[in-house]
Amino acid sequence: MRQTALKLETAKPFGRAELQELDDNALVTAYLGGTSRAFDLLVERYQSRLLNFVYRTVGDRERAEDLVQEVFVRVYRHLARFDRSKKFSTWIYTIASNLAKNELRNRARNPLVLFQTMTSGWEDEERPLEFEDPDSRPDDAFDRQNLREMVDAAVRRLPAHHRQVFVLRELEGHSYEEIAEMTKCNLGTVKSRLNRARAAFAEVVGPVI
Repeated sequence: MRQTALKLETAKPFGRAELQELDDNALVTAYLGGTSRAFDLLVERYQSRLLNFVYRTVGDRERAEDLVQEVFVRVYRHLARFDRSKKFSTWIYTIASNLAKNELRNRARNPLVLFQTMTSGWEDEERPLEFEDPDSRPDDAFDRQNLREMVDAAVRRLPAHHRQVFVLRELEGHSYEEIAEMTKCNLGTVKSRLNRARAAFAEVVGPVI
């Protein structure tokens, strides 16, 4: 790969444009080699994605923002220990997932999870849910709002461990293997929880899809 051909271990300075073309693991190597801006780019790449994931898991925007900040603090502290033979995205989502689980465990109430809209396609192995229909007409807005409310109600009833795999799979588009690693569950458990979450979810929203 082009990235691995670069001698990141040297003190060669990188311009922003060069850094932006590096993959995640190459950015980690660049940062550990003394290019501090590389860490800023990792933050830029993952901040919004992690915030969406954590927010939909814990249901509290402000708390989600705090948790995402904690994710990056932990990444910063432990980046030298990261195994660069693994995917950085899986590692950082595992940290976020663990913090979100701890947050839910410490709560006395069930968190709310905000979904927007959903489309069919549970069997699609490669992509997360598409939340907007590009072919919809303006007069469909009312129907979409009703759908969002149904989705909210359905997800609020999911147990936390089902909701977590549902968000990781259907919103974030992670593979079953990645979810298993993030949640420390085997593939069978991940698929079982996801199937149950989908079934419970579909009982509410299925009739209007």
